[in-house]
Amino acid sequence: MLPWTALGLALGLRLALARSGAERGPPASASQGDLLLLLDSSASVSHYEFSRVREFLGQLVALLPLGPGALRASLVHVGSRPYTEFPFGQYSSGAAVQDAIRAAAQRMGDTNTGLALAYAKEHLFAEVAGARPGVPKVLVWVTDGGSSDPVGPPMQELKDLGVTVFIVSTGRGNLLELSDAASAPAEKHLHFVDVDDLHIIAQELRGSILDAMQPQRLRASEVTSSSFRLAWPPLLTADSGYYVLELAPSAQPRSVRRQQLPGNATRWLWLGLDPDTDYDVELLPESNVRLVRPQRLRVRTLLDEAGPERIVISHARPRSLRVSWAPALGPAAVLGYHVQFGPLRGGAAQRLEVPAGRNSTSLHGLAPGTAYLVTVTAAFRSGRERALSAKACTPDGERSRAARPPPPGAAAGEP
Repeated sequence: MLPWTALGLALGLRLALARSGAERGPPASASQGDLLLLLDSSASVSHYEFSRVREFLGQLVALLPLGPGALRASLVHVGSRPYTEFPFGQYSSGAAVQDAIRAAAQRMGDTNTGLALAYAKEHLFAEVAGARPGVPKVLVWVTDGGSSDPVGPPMQELKDLGVTVFIVSTGRGNLLELSDAASAPAEKHLHFVDVDDLHIIAQELRGSILDAMQPQRLRASEVTSSSFRLAWPPLLTADSGYYVLELAPSAQPRSVRRQQLPGNATRWLWLGLDPDTDYDVELLPESNVRLVRPQRLRVRTLLDEAGPERIVISHARPRSLRVSWAPALGPAAVLGYHVQFGPLRGGAAQRLEVPAGRNSTSLHGLAPGTAYLVTVTAAFRSGRERALSAKACTPDGERSRAARPPPPGAAAGEP
């Protein structure tokens, strides 16, 4: 039996544990930041699912260094209207936060996630609403996958504020839309898992949150074959100086690219880079007010290999369906595709091998009226793999008339 954690959040766990030296996590002074838990509390979630998600969130915060001068947590419900269970700073200990989560009641109503995200931006993450300036901000959205209103625009506004977005989906919803909503890369920020298996990802998610809560150093994210994004803490202000960013291939240190940025900048996106290349980055804070030391970082771009860009489900029958996908970039480097599928609610996973020249296949032997998770993985000659997943549902099948027992007293062959 294969638990469905199709898109993991494993990055950061090993580093976080190595820094802490203990399973319970680092001391409170090691991390500072604001963590917003966005909980789908609408009528689309059953009472049982809500209770399991609430239990998971309590388990998650128990692993985090919450307290004065460390991480702060807030819980907001998604419903017809957003509702704040508790804001940042209301509770000063992890135990108090756990008690508040356990006491949270389901709000019911519509699933207006977009409205809740806009509310979070204005009433929780904004400095005028009491948010701490200069500390990392993380959003963990736990959802059954659906929303009654658009999520993309308000989520992008939060990302533009520097909020790192993790999404935990309990199995329903559009994977491509959720991938766009999560911070990039999606495989590190989006997790699909059955509601009964949420405990499996608690340690992984904890490590990823702690990794996102490290503000004191220059760091890279959203690394692709031709770009990456840099972020750093607010070391200067607009009036106290400016930054100079320098970028050079490690093998060609004299081929330097420079970019000057104002003192209130904390992010920059480098574009037009070469694939599979080490780059040395240096952030130089220039100020006449105080001395601020430079920060350095080495980043390696990805190989110029991309997995399937889009999955299309068609010809859905009670016991079969067809899966098609946009071929991976660089087809000459593709050895073939693996198509893995299994029920979202548990069960054995099956796997098909598809040659490199094809971009579709049919899945047979399925159960009627069942939701499946389908993952298409491109295998490259370099040994790397790139995957994309989508949910597919088979329609309900009609019961066989031959299987129905005849009514009492009816002769064989009578209707």
